[in-house]
Parts: sequence; structure tokens; C-alpha cells
Amino acid sequence: MSIETVKNYLANYNRSSDIIELDLSSATVELAATALGVEPARIAKTLAFRGKEEAESVLIVAAGDAKIDNKKFKQFFGVKARMLSADETLEQTGHAVGGVCPFGLKNDLPIYMDVSLKRFATVFPACGSSNSAIELTCEELFEYGKGKEWVDVCKSWTGDTE
Repeated sequence: MSIETVKNYLANYNRSSDIIELDLSSATVELAATALGVEPARIAKTLAFRGKEEAESVLIVAAGDAKIDNKKFKQFFGVKARMLSADETLEQTGHAVGGVCPFGLKNDLPIYMDVSLKRFATVFPACGSSNSAIELTCEELFEYGKGKEWVDVCKSWTGDTE
């Protein structure tokens, strides 16, 4: 079970007891925000994309109100932004869509954190199930999620300059 994998993973940081298991679904940004009583932008969504090579995948963790900017994505990664299917996401991460997070992954994938998150003191990523989350600072998210680096590949969020 994916949430158990995440609990075991976050135990390494003494944070497994901080996972919030909800009675309501948190499978989408809107549902998670409602269930947690926070603004949708504070939900840290994890998106899975194809990398340069067909077998390569990358994860982007971004604010709930941010959208991938295809031009910025291509400039940074050198490839068009193409999301993985739900089945491919599960195969690569070990987490089903709706619970995808950068913790306790099945495969060692590069994880990038988008700067859209940095405007919040804390954010809420999922924890491997469609009814779980944890409140983390951006620094904790980067550390626990083994962030490779902070990137600017999103648009349409409040702090965006476009």
C-alpha cells in the first residue's frame, strides 16, 4: 500500500506521525484544499513527465494554482512537456494519480521543485494515497522529497511575472 511506503519513508525524518489521513478525498487540488481547509495554491501537486529519453521520467512539484509553461519546460529540460499516463505514473512512482508525491518512490526519479511553492510558509503534498497529506515547509519538502533543484517551469500563479 502506497501510504504505508510513504509512512516508512517519512519515519526516516521522524515525520510519519505528521501524515494527515482524511475522511474526504484529496485526489485533486480542489478536493485536497477543501478537505484540509486551505487555499488551493498551498497544495503541492506532484506531476510526472517524460524525460529526454523515452524510459526517463521526471517529477515536478508545483503549487496547486500553477500550470506547466511549455516554453519554460522545454527551455529547461530540452524536451516538450509530456505528462505520463496514469498507468505510467503508477509504474514509475509506485503511487496512483491522486496520491502522487515525491516520497517513497518505486524508482529513483529526479525531482524538481517549482518556485511557485516558495511564496508559502508551508505547503501540503500528498502522501501516497487519495486521502492523505502532510504540512511541510518548502525546505522540508525539498529535503524529504530529495529535490534536485528549484526550477521555474510554471505559469498562471499569483507571483508569476507574465
